[in-house]
Amino acid sequence: MRHRKRGRRLGRSSSHRKAMLRNLASSLFLTEREAESDLVGNAPKIKGRIVTTLHKAKEVRPLVEKCVTIARRSLKAEQEAEQYATTAVRNTEAWRQWRQSDDWNRWNQAISPAVAARRRVLRLIGDKEAMRVLFADVAPKFEDRDGGYTRILRLAKPRVGDAGVRAVLEFVGVRDREKLASEKPAFDSDSEVDEAATEAVKETAADQAVEESADESQVAIEPDAASADASSEPTDETSGDGKKE
Repeated sequence: MRHRKRGRRLGRSSSHRKAMLRNLASSLFLTEREAESDLVGNAPKIKGRIVTTLHKAKEVRPLVEKCVTIARRSLKAEQEAEQYATTAVRNTEAWRQWRQSDDWNRWNQAISPAVAARRRVLRLIGDKEAMRVLFADVAPKFEDRDGGYTRILRLAKPRVGDAGVRAVLEFVGVRDREKLASEKPAFDSDSEVDEAATEAVKETAADQAVEESADESQVAIEPDAASADASSEPTDETSGDGKKE
């Protein structure tokens, strides 16, 4: 029994399962990098998306969310450190002067939370390139988002071979559907709304009055027509020429 036990075993040992989840998270982050020479022939078709089984996607999603949260929270420290940074090349005379100045001490204190965040993410996923892409490309996209960076979409077609349930794990913002606002009449003020409603009521009342008058005239015409028909019909006692038979 597995009462009060968290997570899925996925048919693997603890070390194997941990390495697999690390590789899946790193693969998702690496899909966001730009096409380079080492990606020729192996570039992802869609950025920010991987296809795996449904159970693996559910297991790796918390790890991805945690890494993105750590990277997103370090952006503020990096922005504060840029105020005291220098553009001088390392080991040059200008760089050595900046290293001996107070700006270096301020920069060192401001950048320390960001460095700690990078080390923490590196312990979680174990891939320096994926960590670099996460902090440089992924985290700025979710700077104003507090959570829910990914979503899981279940695929209808199972995996060939073992009929495993496949799913797509992707970042929010990839091929999102745009909500179209419904068209509503725009009024500049409440007075125009009241005038439009009053005119609509008046038009409705006028139409009803015209229909009622038409019905009354039709009712008045029908008795006259009936009396005229009755007078024109010949009686049984008289013939067509007015004489009794």
